[in-house]
Amino acid sequence: MDFELSEELRAIRDTARDFAAERMLPQAARWDAECIFPVEILREAATLGFGGITVRDDVGGSGLSRLGAAVIFEELAAACTSTAAYISIHNMAAWMIDRYGSEAQRRRFLPDLTAMRSFASYCLTEPGAGSDAAALQTRAERQGDHYRVNGTKAFISGGGVSDVYVVMVRTGGSGPGGISTLVVEKGTAGLSFGKQEKKLGWNSQPTAQVILEDARVPVANRLGAEGDGFKIAMAGLDGGRINIGACSIGAARACLDATREHMGQRSQFGRKLAEFQALQFKFADMATELEAARLMIQRAAAKLDAGAEDATLHCAMAKRLATDAGFAICNDALQLHGGYGYLKDFPIERYLRDARVHQILEGTNEIMRVIIARRMLAP
Repeated sequence: MDFELSEELRAIRDTARDFAAERMLPQAARWDAECIFPVEILREAATLGFGGITVRDDVGGSGLSRLGAAVIFEELAAACTSTAAYISIHNMAAWMIDRYGSEAQRRRFLPDLTAMRSFASYCLTEPGAGSDAAALQTRAERQGDHYRVNGTKAFISGGGVSDVYVVMVRTGGSGPGGISTLVVEKGTAGLSFGKQEKKLGWNSQPTAQVILEDARVPVANRLGAEGDGFKIAMAGLDGGRINIGACSIGAARACLDATREHMGQRSQFGRKLAEFQALQFKFADMATELEAARLMIQRAAAKLDAGAEDATLHCAMAKRLATDAGFAICNDALQLHGGYGYLKDFPIERYLRDARVHQILEGTNEIMRVIIARRMLAP
């Protein structure tokens, strides 16, 4: 088993790290404070291949592995976790079109998505169907060559700004077997958006309800067959969980690096913080948890790349561990900074706020535990 990145992946990592440090980090605090969606920076990221990381190259994608994606998202999130997480969601939606769309759909939507001339959102959660995603109520009734769609999606990253919405709808009976996936384009009659949500973190990406009222969506915009939607949604989430876990690792790594510097500079009782054994032990635990989380994310990515039968299990395990550990490391970093960590003059509080939601989205960590237990305890 090789724990080292290949030469190609190291080069990709270095490219992402340089871009994040030079183009994202200097502006991240302003994006957060002013709730700026950094469209031009996102399009710059796309020129490096980050708009369609796992999308095939015949439509402008980079065709990279899930491991490659995890490496990229860690680096981007170490600069601006919120923006990196939006890029992750955009990539998840683009991959779903690439993997499950027809050739006509791929060539229609993906060139603009991979270049980030267009932006994409993933629409599964509803006001009354969060963790119980299979209970979604958004209804699509087929009428000739169109569906008439009614329902509301909640907490949608990119809501109101994105150009393409990959929406899970109910075309059949109750349960997962009655769900289908439609690509709904901005400008569709009957498509509207709720107010922009005011959030604890993730301020560099817009979040709003996506509202469908007698929206007419062409049957030609359906991904896969009727009834395939839940399977498509869950496949998207396997990769999304790896990516968001990698974003947590990036945030935690940035906080750990800041803490190392702070402990070497700050003195109390006539000694550097780095000389106190209690703080050394805390720092050692943070570094160890970070390394363990990274290894689990990379193993889950390798499982997904290999098409392993237990890939979903490992994606759930990795997401649970990485997002819990990532937030805990950010929180411990704030504590080790003392009062300075609580100030917006320092970046720790921004990483803390941005990382917190990772324990909720792409399936809450409670649902990750349900997935893990069911798969391991099944007879």
